[in-house]
Amino acid sequence: MRLRPLLWALLLVGGFYYATSVAHWNVGRLLQRTSSNWSEPRTASTAGFSTDELNNIDIYKSAHLATVNITSIVYREGWFFQVYPGKDSGSGFIIRSDGRILTNNHVVSGGHQLTVTLANKKQYKARVLFTDRRNDLALVKIEPRENLPVLKLGDSDSLQVGQKVLAIGNPFGLEGTLTTGVVSSLDRSISDENGRALEHMIQTDAAINPGNSGGPLLDSHGNVIGINTAIYGPQGNIGIGFAMPINRAKALLEETRGRVSRPLLGVKTVLVQGDLAQALDLPAEGGLLVQEVENGSSAEDAGVRGPRQVVVVGNYELGVGGDLIVAVDGKTVERDDDLQRVMNRKRVGDNIELTVYRNGRTQKVNIKLGAAAENL
Repeated sequence: MRLRPLLWALLLVGGFYYATSVAHWNVGRLLQRTSSNWSEPRTASTAGFSTDELNNIDIYKSAHLATVNITSIVYREGWFFQVYPGKDSGSGFIIRSDGRILTNNHVVSGGHQLTVTLANKKQYKARVLFTDRRNDLALVKIEPRENLPVLKLGDSDSLQVGQKVLAIGNPFGLEGTLTTGVVSSLDRSISDENGRALEHMIQTDAAINPGNSGGPLLDSHGNVIGINTAIYGPQGNIGIGFAMPINRAKALLEETRGRVSRPLLGVKTVLVQGDLAQALDLPAEGGLLVQEVENGSSAEDAGVRGPRQVVVVGNYELGVGGDLIVAVDGKTVERDDDLQRVMNRKRVGDNIELTVYRNGRTQKVNIKLGAAAENL
């Protein structure tokens, strides 16, 4: 019995000697291996998407299916005056399942043999239904063999600077490209390549490059609020792009012929407010001061009054003595384009109500809008 403790002691001493001298275990390496088992990062395989990323992904999955690539054959003149065919390309988006596509006029003008390539790579010959050069808009048509996905049109009048926007198109021929940004500014006026003014444009920092023209600018709900039209500078995106507000296209979409009849009010105005308005003996809240009433226009027929004299304010001549438009269809005038915004939603034969300040008091003038025919 007394030998048993001695045997246990010898066994423990022998085991300790073997473990520390014979087996040559590397305790540090063992600990390092054990450490790696519990500290290895696993986020790569389990990472999720942020709410904003999920929103981008969802919008792209549906919107890119309705965004198309538009190419046309353009005949150019070479160094030795020989004429050779080349290709121009742009973007567009489907607005009706029967193959109606909205794009920019400059994407389809001057070209021949229009070809539309869908997101599924199917190609169709296209024809131009009609165009609106003034607003750089065009509607083209293909004849698909099945119903196509479409984009919903939003309301560009309710846009706010800072809200998120997404652009989809085919920059430099790279089809189905998504970029994101914000509305950088509103009501920008720019000139197109022919010097024609494009007014009340949406400015965005979402990357827009050659080939994006005609593609959709979307809000965070996936609704089209603009048509990507131009960039600042000829080389490519520098964070300043411009889109035509979608509300400017809605009147075009309601027409079915090559002649678009637009409503004509027949007045030219300038915004006056604050100190300038008070200096002209007008309410400080101001409004749109009528500068001209066109002969034979709806405004003239309704009795809208133009200026009686001209005064010089700073370096500008200003017509005074005419009506001051303080509200349009019951909505107070606050910006210089408030009247035009309402007119963009009007059709020939509609009525518009102007609240005018005249001879020290306000009164309402109801006007039935006539047509201003324009060959497109």
